[in-house]
Parts: sequence; structure tokens; C-alpha cells
Amino acid sequence: MSAAELAGGRLGAVTVEVIRNRLLSVTEEMRIALQSVSGSPTVTEATDFFTGLYLPEGSSATMGFQVTHEASVVGSFIRHIGERSGPGGTLGIGPADMFIGNDPYLAALHQNDVQMAAPIFVGGELVAWAGVMAHETDMGGMDFASWSPTAREVYQEGLRIPCVKLVDGGRIRHDVLELILTASRLPAALGLDVRAFIATLNVARERVGALAERYGAPAIAAVMKEMIERSARAVRERLRSLPDATVHTWDFLEHDGHENRLYKIDLVADKRGDRLRLDFSGSSPQAPGFINATRAGLLGGVTGGAFSSLAFGIPWNQGVMEPLEVVAPDGLVCTARHPAPVGSATVETIWVVTNVVVHAVNLLLATSPELGWRAQATSCGTMATFNMGGVNQFGERFGLHLLDPLAGGFGAWADRDGLDGAGPPAVPQPAIADVESNEQVAPLRYLYRRLCRDTGGAGRRRGGRGAEMALTVSGVDSVEILVMTHGAEVPNGIGLFGGMPGATVRQRIGLKALPGGAYSAGGMPEDPALLGGEWRELGPKPGRMRLSRDDVFAVSWQGGGGSGDPLEREPERV
Repeated sequence: MSAAELAGGRLGAVTVEVIRNRLLSVTEEMRIALQSVSGSPTVTEATDFFTGLYLPEGSSATMGFQVTHEASVVGSFIRHIGERSGPGGTLGIGPADMFIGNDPYLAALHQNDVQMAAPIFVGGELVAWAGVMAHETDMGGMDFASWSPTAREVYQEGLRIPCVKLVDGGRIRHDVLELILTASRLPAALGLDVRAFIATLNVARERVGALAERYGAPAIAAVMKEMIERSARAVRERLRSLPDATVHTWDFLEHDGHENRLYKIDLVADKRGDRLRLDFSGSSPQAPGFINATRAGLLGGVTGGAFSSLAFGIPWNQGVMEPLEVVAPDGLVCTARHPAPVGSATVETIWVVTNVVVHAVNLLLATSPELGWRAQATSCGTMATFNMGGVNQFGERFGLHLLDPLAGGFGAWADRDGLDGAGPPAVPQPAIADVESNEQVAPLRYLYRRLCRDTGGAGRRRGGRGAEMALTVSGVDSVEILVMTHGAEVPNGIGLFGGMPGATVRQRIGLKALPGGAYSAGGMPEDPALLGGEWRELGPKPGRMRLSRDDVFAVSWQGGGGSGDPLEREPERV
């Protein structure tokens, strides 16, 4: 018993479990509401979104199984609302209000991740917050998709919404909404998602309010606190079961959008008793380009790594983070100072932060006789971003943020091979849109999407294979594409205990490979370069370019790292 001995002993164990499970189901209903209203394949088909419930002070109590990076960041957004609403603040918090924001220098990963939060009042008392986030394809800026490889300051990367009351007393502030939508090249899609956010938060308010009417607001507050305390106790117990040790891990990302420099994320993880100190002080200084992350992004990257690798089997909430200490001075590539550009933080520095946290924790797990079976090599360590935009065959402006690159390989475990196309550990229930769904919303045509041979890292247990795809333009003469990644020159799927890393990303474009936009009835060759045309290997940050109906873009994604010496693998499984 805890959380004020569960409201003075008024709650029995059965009631606590009923309330706890109902709160978890509310979070799932929020997901359903969001996906039911949104029209974006990023939300409806893939998994680039977040839903959760929070304590009044911003600690996460429940969350869905989508982008775990967001759990701590949405909490920071809620805390910022509270600070703005205190004495001398400029915001007030009413029972029918909702707030919107996306500023990475306050509480967001990057500008494309638009957040909304709503207070939940019961009997005039603030008992909880509901939070939601989704990646929006375009938030303005100098380049389509708001990812600008040539940006040198955050002002060039799109609209930053610090913390604004969008719904005031139950009524949408249309002047604020119009200001936000006007900045985007895709106002209809963004506007629909904002309304999906409002619907999602309304569902949370209604369900939590009904629960409070039945059991009382103090009971809801006590159970949410107990959920956090339970997770904190479980993580501390797990840490105590591991030998005290200091682990030094690092990973790299190449090219900052301006020059092909190599940047290092350096982590010294020091485990003592029931505490884990994560020190990133040895990381590279901040970059002149858009790969940086703010401190909010650093915490998001740590969350994404710690939840999946340290807290497996433990409910994910703020309690997982309480035994962890994150150390890093300002001015690093993972703690960039304003006004450094941070537009690609999620798929660059934040992703690599997660890689090193996952690797460090799994090295610690490998030292435990009880938990060594769970030690896992690093999974695909990048997301090779592909955005497509322009005017479609109907004369309408369109945009597509392709989530297919999530289909990278999973790292191998100590006792079994990694899963093929399983995605990153920070997205525990990954999904990508059907080929037909993407072809419906954008003028493209897939030539193939399949698993790619030999992309998993070799080992006694092999890393999972990544996938690959090739596509072209359909219905229009050409479109604009934005191509960028890291891990094209340096592998990020780190092996474990002699296992080899997974393959690097390979990006190519075939100019005039499909004259007239057609290929033979014999189907696609194994290597698309056999179609003919002029093929060019693309580096990690080719950036913005045009793709015509005569051209082909082909990419293969990283595989997971292997585990153990490859020479120990059973010959029949090679």
C-alpha cells in the first residue's frame, strides 16, 4: 500500500485493479478516437502518434504503445502550462479548456510533433490531464515537410507554437486555429488532425469523469499515483538485481545537412544500487544543421530506450524514469542551445540517443544470471526519411510522410534471432500503411516492398532483416521528394558480444529507368538497376530533389545487430 495508503484505506485491492485497468482502457479509447477522426495515413495506418493520462503536475500515469519518446515530452508540455498559469502567468486553466503547442525549445521533439493537452476537472478539482500528439506532415518553413537540410536556425524550420489555449471554455478559438493552419502547406490535413486531437481529449474527459463519479476523484488520483509508484519500485528492484557497473557506449550519425561531418552520441551509464546515471557529456557539440535535439529531445530519446529495454514487463509511466538520472551540459548535439535548427531531431539525434541507451542497458542485463536471456543487440538504428509532395493528378496540393522505413530489422537476443521488419524498440507496436493506402493518397506507384536479403547482422543469433522498396511517380509528370538519413555510412544496429552490426541504409535513384513510366510484363528484376537508366548512389543527406515518372527511387533499410560469435551459429541455420 502507498499513495497515502490508497486514500486512507478506503480502496480495496479489487477496486484499485478495476480503476487501474479502466484508466488503461481510457488510453486505448483515446487511440481509437484519434485514428477514427484523423485522415492522415501517419495516424490511421502507421504509428507516429501518442496518447496518455497524466497527474496534475505532469507525471505520466498511462500511455499507449505508440511513440514512447513522447511520454516525458507531453508531460513537460503539461508542466509548462501549469507554470504559465501560476502567479503572474498569462494562461488560466478552466475545466473546458484545451492547449496546443509544438515548440522543441519548450516541450516537443521537433516542430512536426503537434501536441494538445486538456485538464480533467471533477467537482471543481483538477484530478488529471489528458495528452495527445501526432506527427504532422508540414508545419511550414523553408522546405516542404518542415525538414530543411540547409537550415541554420530554428526560425527557418516552420511555425513554433509555444503554448496556446486553442479551446477556451469549450469553444474553439478560430483565430488561433486559422493562424496555425495558414502556416502549413497542408492546412486541410492539419486541421482535421487538430479536430481529431479535440475528439481524443473529449473522450478522455468523458471516460475519466464517469470513472470519478463512480469511485470519487480522490480514488482516481490515488490509483494514478500508485501506478507510478509501483513502476518505480519494480524498476528499482530490477536495478538492484544487476551487478554494479559502469558501461561506456557510443553511436554515430553522419552529415548535418551542410557538410558530411561525423557526430557522436557518447553515453557513460553508471549503475549503483537501485539508481542508473546516464551521462551524455562526451557527446559532440551541437551542429550547424538540423540534426540537433533540444534537452526535451534528449529526455525523449532516453525514455524511448529505457521503457523497452529496462522496463519490459513493467507498466510504462513516469515511475520508470524516477530511478534514472540524465546528465548533459547545454550546447551538445543532444542539448542544443537556441536558436539551433532541430527539425530532424526525431530521426537523427533522438534516435541515436535511444540506440546508446538500449545498448548500455542490454550490456547490463547480460551480466545478470537471471536476466541475461533478455539481453538484445541494437535494432535498426535509423529511420531513412522519405517525404513526397507537390500537386497531384487532381490539381490539389498533397503531402506524404512515408512510414515504411520503420520496417527495419530487430536486434538478436541472446537465445534467438531478431525479428524481420519489426521496427525500432521505441515504437512497441509498429505499423506501416498498406501499399494501396499510400498509393491512394499520393501519386506514387510501388514497384516492390519486401524483406531485403543479408541485412541482419551475423552472429550466433542473427539480427532481423530490414525491408526495402522501390517506387516511382504515377498520375503526374513529377513530384518533389525529400530524402535523408543517417546510418548510410556508419551502421547503427550494434551487435552484442561478438555479433556483427546490421547493414547500413542504401539509397539510390535511377534516372530514366522507366521511360514513359512503364516496365516490362516480366516484372521487376531482383536489382532495380537492371531496368537501365542512369543510377546514382545517394549519400546520407541528399535532401530535396525531383522524381519524375521516368525515374525510380530505391532504398533498403538497416537490419538488427547480431548476438554472439557468428562462428558458433549452427551450420544449417547459416
